[in-house]
Amino acid sequence: MLGVAGINRLRRTPRFRPGVLPSLLVAALLPLLLSLGGWQLQRAEEKRALLGEQATQARAPVLVLAELVALGEPGFRRVRLIGTFDAAHSLLLDNRQRGGRVGVELLQPFLDRPSGRWVLVNRGWLPWPDRRRPPEFATPAGELSVLATVYRPPGEAFLLGGGAAEAGWPRLVNAVDAPALWDELGRDGLPGELRLQPGPASYVGDWPAVNMGPERHLGYAVQWFALAATLLGLYLWLGVKQAREVRDGYRSDA
Repeated sequence: MLGVAGINRLRRTPRFRPGVLPSLLVAALLPLLLSLGGWQLQRAEEKRALLGEQATQARAPVLVLAELVALGEPGFRRVRLIGTFDAAHSLLLDNRQRGGRVGVELLQPFLDRPSGRWVLVNRGWLPWPDRRRPPEFATPAGELSVLATVYRPPGEAFLLGGGAAEAGWPRLVNAVDAPALWDELGRDGLPGELRLQPGPASYVGDWPAVNMGPERHLGYAVQWFALAATLLGLYLWLGVKQAREVRDGYRSDA
């Protein structure tokens, strides 16, 4: 039987003894997991808003470029362009895939005659199966009337890639920054990218508004929160288990 001293020691024994190292790990990892889950929830909400904006703008009337500029170039708004492509300064956006096939997206400057402004038009995707040969494409000659959509990236804006190693034309880039292109060419152009709608001048389009839908972000959020709950559950279980082992040790010593 336990003596008075043993009973007092048992009463003073903590009911929760997780240890210093597990406590430090949980203190470091739990906020991180919760913040990652919250960030995924935020991204899901941003994607919902983006998809809603795309649906709204798709029903809006088609604008001319001057009207689009006056409205502040709203994302996903359709615009009618009348003018010519500049085939001499083409950009090839690398590492683009369609149906599991590797290729590039072709972007070319387009001079809109009514407004006198340049815009960077993405004409669509081209296959590039053999990187030893440049992708093949053709540029329509003469004045064209084309329909395009203002592209608004879901995350950070694209930046011009390629550097000095890609000084020639057509230029292979990993990302696109239209203002940098206009500065290089000394032209007055819009800062955004326009994506060509299906027509004689377009290649493969079918761009999704977002590369990852809100449901994917929600799934990732659930995973992060589940990891946080598992970590917390293991921490509580360890603390209670070690406290019981200490109390059992006291009993066995009585």
